[in-house]
Amino acid sequence: MIENYLKVPGSTIALAASQTLYMVGWSLAAGAVLGMILAIILVLTRPDGLLENRIIFFIFSTTVNIVRSVPFIIMMVAIMPLTKLVVGTRVGTIAALIPLIVHIAPYLARLFESSLLEVNTGIIEAAQSMGATTPQVIWYFLIPEAKASLILALTTGTIGLLGATAMAGAIGAGGVGNLALTYGYERLNMPLMIVTVIILVVIVQLIQSLGNVIARELRHS
Repeated sequence: MIENYLKVPGSTIALAASQTLYMVGWSLAAGAVLGMILAIILVLTRPDGLLENRIIFFIFSTTVNIVRSVPFIIMMVAIMPLTKLVVGTRVGTIAALIPLIVHIAPYLARLFESSLLEVNTGIIEAAQSMGATTPQVIWYFLIPEAKASLILALTTGTIGLLGATAMAGAIGAGGVGNLALTYGYERLNMPLMIVTVIILVVIVQLIQSLGNVIARELRHS
């Protein structure tokens, strides 16, 4: 009965949901790792950083800014040769992972950088006075002290990434957003559009609520 109302098979909706989860999950995992690496480099090499190096900081900071300034839909088209080289195809759900990772990594890098810079410099100085090496300062002091803020940053990035998956439909990636456009907007299926919007809103609320709970627990731990 619901399928008749929406004019779309339930299997199609389930497939779209699984495609969205697939894209968000894998691209977020890879993007978070790359974003954290970039953030640490930016924090360490910035002026007055532990490993101050203005040239390296300028190169990485400028690169992050340039990539972040490119609209996602344009980036997908621009890096199609890279996508083809890495995954062997320019279209499909797997192909969408490459531009999604390139899109989210610098975005998370800036969020993570801000979180790491919030750590009290006194903690870093105390760690150095105890003879901690730079890797030890990062792993045992910097990241643990910023963990709650990092979780909130990751939450914000996840929500932004969810929105990007909708545009990934332009290269045949599928997903809930593409379902709303293809079966909803283009076929004037308003009930389906409303349902997909509700689904996305619910997902965003769940992600944000989960991130808030985890961050609160980490602050109190």
